[in-house]
Amino acid sequence: MALRSRIAYHRSTMIRTRFAPSPTGYLHIGGARTALFSWAYARRHGGRFILRIEDTDLERSTEASIQAILDGMKWLGLDWDEGPFFQMKRLDRYRAVAEDLLRAGHAYWCYASREELEALRAAQRARREKPRYDGRWRPENARDRTPPAGRRPVLRFRTPDTGSVVWDDLVKGRIEIANAELDDLVLMRADGVPTYNFGVVVDDLDMEMTHIIRGDDHVNNTPRQINILHALGAPLPKYAHVPMILGADGERLSKRHGAVSVMQYKEEGYLPEALVNYLARLGWSHGDEEIFSREHFVECFDLARISRSAAQFDPKKLDWINQHYLKTATVQRLANEVDRFLAERGIARERLRLEAAAGLYRERVSTVQELADAVEPFFIDPEPDSALLEKHLDASALAALEALRERLAACAWQREDLSRSLKEVVAAHRLKFPQVAIPLRVILMGQPQTPSIELLLEAFGREATLGRLDRHLLQARR
Repeated sequence: MALRSRIAYHRSTMIRTRFAPSPTGYLHIGGARTALFSWAYARRHGGRFILRIEDTDLERSTEASIQAILDGMKWLGLDWDEGPFFQMKRLDRYRAVAEDLLRAGHAYWCYASREELEALRAAQRARREKPRYDGRWRPENARDRTPPAGRRPVLRFRTPDTGSVVWDDLVKGRIEIANAELDDLVLMRADGVPTYNFGVVVDDLDMEMTHIIRGDDHVNNTPRQINILHALGAPLPKYAHVPMILGADGERLSKRHGAVSVMQYKEEGYLPEALVNYLARLGWSHGDEEIFSREHFVECFDLARISRSAAQFDPKKLDWINQHYLKTATVQRLANEVDRFLAERGIARERLRLEAAAGLYRERVSTVQELADAVEPFFIDPEPDSALLEKHLDASALAALEALRERLAACAWQREDLSRSLKEVVAAHRLKFPQVAIPLRVILMGQPQTPSIELLLEAFGREATLGRLDRHLLQARR
């Protein structure tokens, strides 16, 4: 018996998708990609994207995890249209629908204890059978059973005995699972909190979801949810199960592969648009294109181009994409990003020099963190390694640097003038260009290799350059 007479369900004419994480940890790469695909599908079709927090795992759900999910979504720019909704605020609704299923004969109370169920599964495994509930508290099997005194029951769904559940998955194609493979799942726990599969069904109905885009680890949940939907006489959403993400070694993605919090990528110096671009291409393709702006991705995104095979997480490719966005960002944006890292290190910054330094090193790094490391010597006078000083600051180099110091104090601080001053000093002292440029790099940056020396000087500015030259020349005279 369907429940159409009791509960009025509507099918939205607008595309409605959702991201529904459990707040039992941070927002990780797999969850972020699922959120991105759901968000992009709604945006592509002018629909609505809903954020729902499935917080019914009372032992593991935390406020810190909720905040981490919200922070990750905001940083990636995955704005939601409705929500966030919280399941624990909807308990009355789940109980009302559960009562409807019970009255209609689609659910029943089960008084089996945990010990009984564990013994049942152990016996089934010993017989090499698939562990499953045996229906002992189905009404027809429990006529002569008396409910144990004081034991609170769970509410189980009565799975159809025959037939199959069939759906046309928008990624995987046609899937069919026999009801004989499914047991009677628990809908409501003894404490009155819904299980995952029941809460999801009620939420997706009430929120009028038209498309459920989620990881393929949920494929086994889908037939159970469809059976509940059928019992409620409710319309079915369309399902799209996205293959999992593997590490480069073919194993399930874990922390050792880089499966860390989305916000850790921010802390490591990745730009949000770079991570979004990388996630967009992680199991989805549009010809040979690799670089996608957010707008272009939304314009191109469709479910048909999601691969049926597992995607592989490649940190080197992520670095390459991030490097692209670093190269194309404005120096003002780069300076803002680097400023955050230097501030955390307690380093005083000067804005114009920070912008110049960030622009100078942007093409040599893959992350903002690396960029911050590269430009740090512009603000902290490094103490060069004694071996470097001994190797490069010999008597002839020091004499040339003394002369260069005088020219730099008087010249216009433009790269052409800086280059001319260097070349004239090199020629006057009958040296090769590296014999002056390398010692100068060591003094300024504490290292022998840097971008073009005149560009480096220009970025440093007159005051900082002369200050460091004076300090090292004074030490050398001693």
